[in-house]
Amino acid sequence: MQVKVLAFGPLAEEMGGREHIVEVPPSTSIRFLLEEIGVDGWISQGLVISMNGEKVDGDEPLSEGDEIALLPPVSGG
Repeated sequence: MQVKVLAFGPLAEEMGGREHIVEVPPSTSIRFLLEEIGVDGWISQGLVISMNGEKVDGDEPLSEGDEIALLPPVSGG
């Protein structure tokens, strides 16, 4: 099944763009998706995950066509 991943800030730079269509197996969790695309290390850094406009955690199951937004923590001074 396919899901759309939107990445922001430094995460978009790391992934080589802001918008990605990712193929994942059925019954996949967000955590599995993050591992597959190689950004699961951001979870411990305060990554906020939104699915279809709602904040979720990594254990949330994915469905065909879901839109996942990955929002890294903002730093400033």
